[in-house]
Amino acid sequence: MTDDEFDVDALERALSEAGEAPGSSETAQGADPERTEGTFLVTHAEEESAVLREVSTGRVLTLSENPGVEAEEAIEGVLAPEPPMNVTWELVEVAERRTLSLAEGEEPPTRDSLDTAAEQEVGELTRTERAGVGELHVVTVPEERTERAVADVLGDREATLARAARLGVNRVEVRSAPGVVVVRYLP
Repeated sequence: MTDDEFDVDALERALSEAGEAPGSSETAQGADPERTEGTFLVTHAEEESAVLREVSTGRVLTLSENPGVEAEEAIEGVLAPEPPMNVTWELVEVAERRTLSLAEGEEPPTRDSLDTAAEQEVGELTRTERAGVGELHVVTVPEERTERAVADVLGDREATLARAARLGVNRVEVRSAPGVVVVRYLP
């Protein structure tokens, strides 16, 4: 692929596909069909209600009352539908709750990330597990589109934070150098 053929949308697709796991909710596994157990990203929170996205499936669930959750939190817990219509949900159990963050890093990519990028074609993504918890996603982009690629990752907060919740991390840092974007999923 040449620099002229690079499509930033390909970056977004690659990052969306990276780390995708099959549905892991209890409902998907055949447990109580009335309850959904899993990891959820709070996408919107108001005083009266909240909207959660199940990170393993992308399913969007609206809470009828806000139990004190805030946008950009990851919640591991159990939701149950509220009778009689079962169209809104209630957070009935919380196993873990953590605040997620997404920011552009001031440091350049590490030497290992730059070496990884040097070995791949423009438009390719390489996922590397971190020692301990998390992952690094190294993406090569045309040099003149590096800033736009970083802005695209930072601008798609919901998808990036959902991926962080799915990976069990708290922070996402985006580092870049000309032609390289590294998305770091960190504890």
